[in-house]
Amino acid sequence: MTGTPPGNPPLRVGLVGYGLAGSVFHAPLIAATEGLALDTVVTSNPERQRQVRAEFPDVRTVAAPDELFDRAGELDLVVVASPNKTHVPLATRALEAGLPVVVDKPVAGTAAEARALATLAEERGLLLSVFQNRRWDNDFLTLRKLLAEDALGEVWRFESRFERWRPQPKGGWRESGDPAEIGGLLYDLGSHVVDQALVLFGPVTQVYAESVVRRAGAEADDDTFLALTHANGVRSHLYVSSTAAQLGPRFRVLGSKAGYVKHGLDPQEAALREGKRPGPGWGEEDESLWGRVGAGDSPLTGGGQVAATVPGDYPAYYAAVAEALREGGPNPVDALEAAAALDVLEAARRSARDAVVVSL
Repeated sequence: MTGTPPGNPPLRVGLVGYGLAGSVFHAPLIAATEGLALDTVVTSNPERQRQVRAEFPDVRTVAAPDELFDRAGELDLVVVASPNKTHVPLATRALEAGLPVVVDKPVAGTAAEARALATLAEERGLLLSVFQNRRWDNDFLTLRKLLAEDALGEVWRFESRFERWRPQPKGGWRESGDPAEIGGLLYDLGSHVVDQALVLFGPVTQVYAESVVRRAGAEADDDTFLALTHANGVRSHLYVSSTAAQLGPRFRVLGSKAGYVKHGLDPQEAALREGKRPGPGWGEEDESLWGRVGAGDSPLTGGGQVAATVPGDYPAYYAAVAEALREGGPNPVDALEAAAALDVLEAARRSARDAVVVSL
């Protein structure tokens, strides 16, 4: 998927941050996208600088965002993949420097901040996109296909689980109890499952949540449940956890005609972590992991019919970004969509804290 359209130089991309998000997701996907060229990576960590040079010998490294923004005129896009608390200030600087921006999720700590960023981008006539990559997960794409085909009938309940078994905290800002860090699973994995629910079933009118800290030494929520009531009547039950000793199905979707049950995570993150890169067969899943559609029987005992999993397609996100910048195509994930998800996350935090149902 490398290369550039004839006659068009590649769009030069500056990437801020080379931790998990920058090194595993953004850098490889940018490098694999036609019409994009990774130009500069910002990281102050000497080991990560060496990692960049080893993986992308032609890419320059700088230690601070100032060094990137000093060269704003030489860039076409900035990607913010640094810790959550830096997303708003860095995206603001990029937009004020006249640069389109991709921001990793969550785009901000509050919906108000996200909407302010969206307003700034609109005023400057610049793209502001949010990296909600799990809209291109294999199971999500498969479910969208099933819904488009009316295979389930009217959906009554959507269950989504993003569960892990990590009984020992890893530490770091993602598990910090400092509110300024915007850590915890509600804002980390919760950003994904809420975004998916909104894309599938639309606006939410009520939010109920339970959010706890279960692991000794942990500071931020590590086991959280959300119950959403959508305006169209669908109920979404969303689980994010680091303390699930037995993992439930990734999706369990119940409709008036049939249900869809799918176990296992999309394989793309694991492939990227292993150093694999997009190419032939990318995102494909072994048939043994395909979900099932049916009614009246458990899929674990052979009930229903196998539903072939649509291959996952993270590369589609940056391909859409490149098209938006070059051809004026649609923004793959608008910041106002991300703000709507943050409305839900803020309501969930309040619900869990006060033990109330929050109306939106």
